[in-house]
Amino acid sequence: MIRIAIVDDHAMVRAGLRQFLGDEIDFEVVAEAADGRQALDIVRRGELDVMLLDISMPGQSGVDALAAIRARAPALPVLMLSGFAELDYATTLLRQGASGYLNKDCEPADLVKAIRTVHRGRKYITAAVAERLAEGLGAGGEQPLHESLSERELQVFLRLAQGETIGHLATQLCLSVKTVSTYRSRVMEKMHLASNSDLTHYALTHGLIR
Repeated sequence: MIRIAIVDDHAMVRAGLRQFLGDEIDFEVVAEAADGRQALDIVRRGELDVMLLDISMPGQSGVDALAAIRARAPALPVLMLSGFAELDYATTLLRQGASGYLNKDCEPADLVKAIRTVHRGRKYITAAVAERLAEGLGAGGEQPLHESLSERELQVFLRLAQGETIGHLATQLCLSVKTVSTYRSRVMEKMHLASNSDLTHYALTHGLIR
């Protein structure tokens, strides 16, 4: 059996996924969570083979949770299942440790295939994401500026773009204000932006926040 945890802040989504996945003879949904902190609690308990993780959740987002899960259980396959278009996030999160990325509008058969793929220890990527990754390897390939950010820089960028203050962000990430300010400066430099308003505009324009 492939033991699966579903992490999504919408109860109806979790219920629908649980019912659908339960129809597969080799799948067993063993846990559910509504945010990133609860997801980490599931990981600490163990007895899990694959985690389905949403990106946009209250409190600790899927991006934050992915970083924490990678630190706690680096071998656990984490399949990102999000309402955001795959080209907005997929390549960035794959580079940062996700095992795969699917949009919630995907075909049910694709989700089943993805779970089995990542359970075998392989990455699951769609043809569109594979093309984006290949373009990034080419000599003249251009990639969105946010794809150049490190895992921590992406966390800081997204939180600042959603209006969090440096002080609050430092508390949430267990970092000093000085350290967060340093990350902010790196983000601004890499993305050629000058203010938090610019960060928000960029994130909205590229579909990274709503």
